[in-house]
Amino acid sequence: MAGPDRRDGRPRRRLSRSGDFDRVYRDGSSRGNRFLVLYSFARGEDQASGEARLGVSVGRKVGGAVQRNKVKRAIRESFWQLAGELPGGHDYVIVARPGIEGLVERDGAEGVRESLAELVRDGERLT
Repeated sequence: MAGPDRRDGRPRRRLSRSGDFDRVYRDGSSRGNRFLVLYSFARGEDQASGEARLGVSVGRKVGGAVQRNKVKRAIRESFWQLAGELPGGHDYVIVARPGIEGLVERDGAEGVRESLAELVRDGERLT
């Protein structure tokens, strides 16, 4: 495992390596709606003590670079607002579907948060 990524010595709460994304896709569970797909993977017991970690994937079909970055910021903000409802020691990947750019323009991060909260509630019912 890599060392701390922040200047204050705390590890980042983001997934950045493609292998981490692949593991979540391959071995995790998923649920989706019109705008988002949420993948989750429980890390091994040796790594489970940490906080939740997040990876975000926004493809080119969503829009240009400016639009994709706006969507990513809204997703990250929404996820960390809801992180208290999620179990720690998990890795999460959120994939944005085409059409989410309209939701971000219309409702901002609040619309994304509602869409993500729907997936979190669905996940709680499944487990």
